[in-house]
Amino acid sequence: MQNVQRNLAALADNIEKVIVGKRDVVELACVTLLCRGHLLIEDMPGLGKTMLARALAGSLALRFKRVQFTPDLLPSDITGVSIFNQKTAEFEFKPGPVFTNILLADEINRTTPRTQSSLLECMEEYQVTVDGTTHRLPQAFMVIATQNPIELQGTFPLPEAQLDRFFMRIKIGYPAPDQEVMIMEMQAKEHPIHSLASVASEADVVALQEAVKGVHIGSAVKRYIVEITDATRKHPHLMLGASPRGSLGLMRAGQAMALVKGMQFVEPTVIKQIVKPVLSHRIIIKPQSRLGGVTAEQVLDDVINTVSVPV
Repeated sequence: MQNVQRNLAALADNIEKVIVGKRDVVELACVTLLCRGHLLIEDMPGLGKTMLARALAGSLALRFKRVQFTPDLLPSDITGVSIFNQKTAEFEFKPGPVFTNILLADEINRTTPRTQSSLLECMEEYQVTVDGTTHRLPQAFMVIATQNPIELQGTFPLPEAQLDRFFMRIKIGYPAPDQEVMIMEMQAKEHPIHSLASVASEADVVALQEAVKGVHIGSAVKRYIVEITDATRKHPHLMLGASPRGSLGLMRAGQAMALVKGMQFVEPTVIKQIVKPVLSHRIIIKPQSRLGGVTAEQVLDDVINTVSVPV
């Protein structure tokens, strides 16, 4: 367990060499990796969405590929295509960029729903089917997508089925003034991303992912998770509450966060911390409530304050 804690601390510390003063965000990104989940980073331009993805990938000795999503991007540009070889008179599969360990889908909402849906199978089943043939993806595979929430022109909002495939949706936020000065000083000569070294191998990542399953979570905490998701299904401001996939996500994220924090078991306080990043993109607010200014975060705050915490 101590070796696991050292590896996790080294990973978070290494990412913080690039992403300054955002330890909570870095920990959520690490938790998503430990749970074999996929991460959606949604925030304003210039806050380090792409840099967080690159820092996480650069801290791991894994293959990394980046795809800039545009309206003219095709599904085959992501998954790959079968090409006829005239010499062998057979079709040969040319793998797309999805065949990697960490795939950065930059500005995912700028491509069409058809191309967005090409990620559904690989994100859920860790495989790609092209021309009736299934190709497996690596055991350590993660999609990190970014999107800008304020620009609507030329964008295609992610459908609910696509959003539900993401394990977490997080925001980075603006740095504090002292942290912003530190960022300027760090990048005065060269961006720290260029000198970032890897601190974990693929075997280390797989070992950490297996360690998450061994973190104890009591029946009372499991019941607490279910009561939270059930409360979203009955909330007056919601048209759609969290599915059982949301409950499973809270359980696994709770185990991973407990591991990151060096806990032997999952406490209710850990569940409270991860409710918003795990569930905020899995619920749909009623149109009239949205017009009234109600947000997913406000609804989840209400749920957290309403559901009784187990002793």
